[in-house]
Amino acid sequence: MNPTQASAFTTAFRTMMEAIGTVLLGRPEVIRLVLTALFARGHVLLDDAPGTGKTQLAKAVAALIAGDHNRIQFTPDLLPSDLLGVNTYDQRTGRFEFHHGPVFCNVLLADEINRASPKTQSALLQVMEEGLVTVDGKTRPVPPPYLVVATQNHFEQIGVYHLPEAQLDRFLIKTSIGYPGHEAGLEILEQSADMDRSSRLSAMVSTTQIEQMADMAADVAVDRSVLDYVLRLCETTRQDRRLAVGVSVRGAIALVRAAKVWALSAGRPYVTPDDVKVLVGPVLGHRVILSQEESFADISSEQVLEDILGRTAPPSDRGM
Repeated sequence: MNPTQASAFTTAFRTMMEAIGTVLLGRPEVIRLVLTALFARGHVLLDDAPGTGKTQLAKAVAALIAGDHNRIQFTPDLLPSDLLGVNTYDQRTGRFEFHHGPVFCNVLLADEINRASPKTQSALLQVMEEGLVTVDGKTRPVPPPYLVVATQNHFEQIGVYHLPEAQLDRFLIKTSIGYPGHEAGLEILEQSADMDRSSRLSAMVSTTQIEQMADMAADVAVDRSVLDYVLRLCETTRQDRRLAVGVSVRGAIALVRAAKVWALSAGRPYVTPDDVKVLVGPVLGHRVILSQEESFADISSEQVLEDILGRTAPPSDRGM
């Protein structure tokens, strides 16, 4: 990758961040994480309290891309066919015709995903991992790029279903927005007459440009010593007695993919250990499961990962 290409990626990335920042005020780090998932060809789970701007963020990302986007409000009575589509018989032609479900788009907003049953949630497993939908034995691709932005409220316990581990593992990044700072909160109140700030945005990148930028990010250099650091972190989670389930190979790959985009968004065509460190929580936090003993203690998986980060020595030299 030459410096001109790296600079073009960084400029486009920052322009998109600034545009989304007019919708989600005071949270540039969250916006950067979401765009990192987009260009790493991954998906995002926004886990937060109601009213923090999760839906606005997802709609803002969709508005910037000159492609198709759909929103699904997940409910307990939602069926897999409501997501994927269904074959119906046409009496005029004597044939079955497939009616595409809302998953056939470029950006899918899965609002309150944990309100749907595990059966319906499982309908997303194939399309989120492979970009394919299989209905009645026939497989159809979804258009690239493909980004699922799902939201959930972890505070609610009634009328919701916990996401299965396999479903959580399909998300490249899990993050939360949190409440805005005082100055950002004042600005939000001043703009309260505008109920949908994302409607201000217009498409600024095509789906072809998104794919080209994703290809550029995939070519970012990662030294073997940094890969070794990632692997040592993941192996330590598998050996830590505080964790019942450690990071899988898929999780290690996800961390490398995200680190490549994170580095390129900062203008660097190579990954450093610091890129890995900052992404451990968002990329790996939802992929580990606390042991039964630790789940009753006042400790979180993020705290265990922070401890593992502190105990795992990073490479001192990229060797490049």
